[in-house]
Amino acid sequence: METTNKQYILNKIQDPIFNTISEVADSLNFDTYLIGGYVRDLFLRRESKDIDIVCVGSGIELAKSLSEKLGKKAKFSYFKNFGTAQVKYKEYEIEFVGARKESYSRDSRNPIVEDGTLEDDMNRRDFTINAMAICLNKKRFGELIDPFNGLYDLEDCRIQTPLDPDITFSDDPLRMMRAIRFSSQLGFFIESETFDAIERNKDRISIISKERILDELNKIILSPKPSIGFDLLFRTGLLNYILPELVALKGIETIEGIGHKDNFGHTMAVLDNLARHSKDNLWLRWAAVFHDIGKPRVKRFEPKTGWTFHAHEYVGMKMLQRIFNRMKMPLGTSLKYVEKLVSLHMRPIALVDDEVTDSAVRRLLFEAGDDIDDLMLLCEADITSKNPEKVKRYLQNFSLVRTKLKEIEEKDHIRNFQPPIDGSEIMSRFNLPPSRIVGELKSAIKEAILDGKIPNEYEAANDLLLQLVREKGIIE
Repeated sequence: METTNKQYILNKIQDPIFNTISEVADSLNFDTYLIGGYVRDLFLRRESKDIDIVCVGSGIELAKSLSEKLGKKAKFSYFKNFGTAQVKYKEYEIEFVGARKESYSRDSRNPIVEDGTLEDDMNRRDFTINAMAICLNKKRFGELIDPFNGLYDLEDCRIQTPLDPDITFSDDPLRMMRAIRFSSQLGFFIESETFDAIERNKDRISIISKERILDELNKIILSPKPSIGFDLLFRTGLLNYILPELVALKGIETIEGIGHKDNFGHTMAVLDNLARHSKDNLWLRWAAVFHDIGKPRVKRFEPKTGWTFHAHEYVGMKMLQRIFNRMKMPLGTSLKYVEKLVSLHMRPIALVDDEVTDSAVRRLLFEAGDDIDDLMLLCEADITSKNPEKVKRYLQNFSLVRTKLKEIEEKDHIRNFQPPIDGSEIMSRFNLPPSRIVGELKSAIKEAILDGKIPNEYEAANDLLLQLVREKGIIE
């Protein structure tokens, strides 16, 4: 971390936008400060274009005056109910608020807000690393205000609350999720009293909307090592209130000296594997979270074979819509995508175990469609064995499957294909009403193509259709 002298700060706030804010603030006689995440990230040397400004005065008035000074390229918005305003200018989004103090009722995270001092405003911040401010007024430009030693906590990679953590988390329980999210994003540890307070207040998460919880979960999932966040959610007890289906994966059961792996730990390893290779594909990572979600429901012990989890991928897929509904997750293409990957994630592994036949590859391509590459990434991430030879063997076999997928796709164009002859044409040509026989004819053409009996071409499909309708006595 860079030194914390004033010159370092001045070097970091050289952008003309800060001088313009300074001029406007002085013209209004408002004490004005950079605050929160932008200051934290400045010392962590992380890029940030989201600027939070607090002033002792009207944040809306300051924002409006800045927008007028910046001219037509600036876009001003204000949110009267929240007493906040925003100015969008070039690549920046600048949020403005007047210094305030807050009080809370037991059954809501929405505070009663009053005008306050800078001290009041900093007291209400969630964590010490977010409770630092930099003065922007000309006389004190670049001066750091750090009443809770947030800078030391940054240096020590520590997350703790400025004031009593029980009050902090009881007032706004979403802060418990934010503590865990910051730990996952930054690789920081949660100070022991703060951690214990999360455990004590975990039931308070029930007053937080599912949308806000999901937003924090998404940020945890997209962090460099998401297992950190999920492990903390489990250890604090929050996961029981949020995703009990994941908690059910935890633990190892042993019968007759035979135990199965801890499926929660395995799921986290798969998620971390994907995080290293899938960049920011949020829903692929959610598929990793849910890929074994059906295992607790189908787990059986068989004396001759040990533990089995037959059809867990199908059972898991059937569980997803209820989870998505409960968590206010999007029910359209995102749900269908995750359902597809969960239901198919065992198929490439089955191809590895068996001979890689053209027919099996065609069917996998047909069912996975454009998501085949993501499915293969998930399956490769699913290899979490501690045996390096086993991992090497599986990855080599998956490489063979990928080669076969490419060859079949180039030859047969199966991905997202529709049979060359559809039901409407069959009904029209042979004067048939919508019926089971039409579905059977269409399905027979599709199956013949997938089995490689005929090429994916109209002429071949037509020859087969004519043969079938003769066999069924539809024509002579």
